[in-house]
This record gives sequence, C-alpha cells and structure tokens, in this order.
Amino acid sequence: MLGFPVVALLMLAALLAGFIDAIVGGGGLITVPALMLALPAGTPLTTMLGTNKVVASTGTTMAAWRFLRSGTLSWREMVGPVLASAIGASGGVWLTYRVHGDFLRPVMLGLLVAMLAFTLLKPELGRLHAPRHGLSHQRGLAGLIALALGFYDGFFGPGTGSVLIFLFVGVLGFDFLRASALAKSVNWASNLCAMGLFLWQGSWIPSVALGMAAANGAGGYLGAHVALNKGSGWVRGVFIGVVGALILRLAWQILQGPR
Repeated sequence: MLGFPVVALLMLAALLAGFIDAIVGGGGLITVPALMLALPAGTPLTTMLGTNKVVASTGTTMAAWRFLRSGTLSWREMVGPVLASAIGASGGVWLTYRVHGDFLRPVMLGLLVAMLAFTLLKPELGRLHAPRHGLSHQRGLAGLIALALGFYDGFFGPGTGSVLIFLFVGVLGFDFLRASALAKSVNWASNLCAMGLFLWQGSWIPSVALGMAAANGAGGYLGAHVALNKGSGWVRGVFIGVVGALILRLAWQILQGPR
C-alpha cells in the first residue's frame, strides 16, 4: 500500500496528464514516470503499463466525449479510425508480453525531432482546416494511420497522441483543433482496448489506478474544454511544447540505457 502523500501526488500528476493529453497528447510523459517513481521496485513492466492504461482510458473517454458533443467532427468521421485503432492496439498488447519495447525509443525520438522541426519551419501548418483528399480517400488514410498508431500505443505508447495529431494535420490537411478531436477518439479506442486486455491478464494495481483514473478523467474533460475555447493556434503552441518535452524525456531515457 502506498502512503497518502504518494497517492495524492499521483492523482495530481494524473489530473495534469489528462489536461495536457486532451489537447495534444503526451499525457504518458507525466503518468508513466510518476508510476515508475511511486511503484515498488521490481513491479513488472506490463503491470505498470496496465495501470497506466486504466488511468489514460478515463481521460481519453472524457476528452473524446467533450469533442464529440462540441460537433468539431462528425461521429461518422470517427467510426472507421476508432475500429482500426482498437484492432491495432490488440496486436500491440499481444506483442508487449513477448518483446520489450526499449528498441523503439530511438525510432520515436527521431520521429519526434522531425515532427517538431517540420512544425516550426511551417508556421501555417494546421492553422486552417483544408482537407487534401476526397472523403473516401481521407477515411481510408485516417484508418491506416489509426491502425498503425493503435498498434504502437498497445505495444509501447509514449507520444501516440502527438504523432496522431501531426499526421492528421500533415497528411489529411486538418487544422490542429480538428486533428486533436480525431486523435483523441482514436487514442480513446486504443487505450480502452489495451486496458481491457491488460485487465484480463491481471496486469494492473486497482488501488493506484482507480484514484488516478478519476483525476485523469477530470483533467481530460477540462483540457478538451480549454482547447475548444482557445482554438487551433493555441493548440499548435501547446503541441510544440509537449513534443519538445517528449524529445527531452526520450533522449534522457536512451542515455540512461534500458531499465
């Protein structure tokens, strides 16, 4: 059992993570290190990931619901990517129990650096909503992106929401606000599917997960509300900050070596 001060700090971390994750992704940047510090040494990686998925699923559920209610995107635009993401996440969780994900850190670091550079060099990127493809082509591309990132989220996870937003902006031509709304629905599906599989395997700590989940849900709802009020320009600024923080965190983990 963890002491009250530790639990309180974990809930605060989950609240902040839900807020940030609802806007641009990257909530795992906060919750995963917090769990690493708080949980006893020797806690299996799958147990930590399962606990984190319970937390993240609540935040993404609240954020996705807030975006859906706002009408930012039609639910019809979300159905295909949501199903593809869930399928991908199932395969990712299956692989988690068989292969350690540390080898993906350098790959993700390189991708995040490229994303940040591209976003900074193109200040007009994601400011206007200008879809580049016909509706059927757009839905097909969104489904493929969701399938690939759903798999990654089930297997490893860090940076999933941020990469989804970047790809929906860069490939589909969405503005940052609509990309964030679609990314959140896709991330909701991958989180929920992965959570169910981790729970089925018993890989979670209920006493830690449930309190953090409530705080993360509150943060997710609040973050989506703020994003809708502030608009795409503000979301773009937060995106740049969070991707920069993800780059620093992954670089530090790579320098430390595998845990």
